[in-house]
Amino acid sequence: KGSTKTAGGPSQIENAKVALIQFCLSAPKTDMDNNVVVSDYAAMDRILRDERKYILNMCKKIKKSGANVVLIQKSILRDAYNELSLHFLAKMGILVVTDIERSDVEFVCRTLGCTPVPHVDSLAPEKLGSADHVGDVVLPGSGHKVVKFVGVAHPGRTSTVLLRGSNELVLAEANRSVHDAQCVVRSLVKQRFLIAGGGAAETEASLRLRELALETTGMDSHCFKAYADALEVIPYTLAENAGLKPIEIVTELRKAHAEGTIGAGIDVKKGCISNMYEKNVIQPLLVTTSAIKLATETVCMILKVDDLVVVA
Repeated sequence: KGSTKTAGGPSQIENAKVALIQFCLSAPKTDMDNNVVVSDYAAMDRILRDERKYILNMCKKIKKSGANVVLIQKSILRDAYNELSLHFLAKMGILVVTDIERSDVEFVCRTLGCTPVPHVDSLAPEKLGSADHVGDVVLPGSGHKVVKFVGVAHPGRTSTVLLRGSNELVLAEANRSVHDAQCVVRSLVKQRFLIAGGGAAETEASLRLRELALETTGMDSHCFKAYADALEVIPYTLAENAGLKPIEIVTELRKAHAEGTIGAGIDVKKGCISNMYEKNVIQPLLVTTSAIKLATETVCMILKVDDLVVVA
């Protein structure tokens, strides 16, 4: 969003000193709900005068710290700001950006090199970030404005991806797609191995477990066989979701792996079994191993349950 200019404040600041505040620029409130009964106009004027003085003192402390750009975190307890505080800040030539989400505070601080300030008395010049220029810019193709920081003195190792869409649904879907792509990159950074997709890895692991089950006896053999059956659910579900015949597809897939084609997987576009490495259908190894590990831990936790207590 753009800067707040309801009180006539500036929209462009050179040599900016940025402060991110977490306290509220509004009249204080008690922890309990109460009502103030005003019997005459003199008492009402005194209340308004005290409120004005309280907010003015906070704005003067912000100005004294050297900040000329103020980012205000969104508050759920009471108003993070009011028109009077915006008016005072505008008169002092301070650019104001409101409604900073709590989840974005860490990113903003790492990017601008500032420190969040929980109380006005803690505001000091060393807690401010700096930039050569801060101002509103209009996005091409629309009338929306955003605040752009240029020339950050000590930029952190952060990046910004600006998503645009025709409506909230398109924007949410684009956000999920970017998040999924970031998770794939994260998985590759943590463990730099790629395996075939299309259910190839699960089928190969299931085949090897069945061979191991035939070589062992007793309870271990039953466990290996059950684990192999569970792994085959993944290619079965994949074929079912693709509108294919799951039993036939899984049987062909099992046959291909038995013949030595390790990369054989389900080609959902052609509806057949293909070599996933040749089709460039690959996925990070960490994704598959994490899923198998979590599923195994869940089953082990359920098996440890001795009894259930039914609460009526």
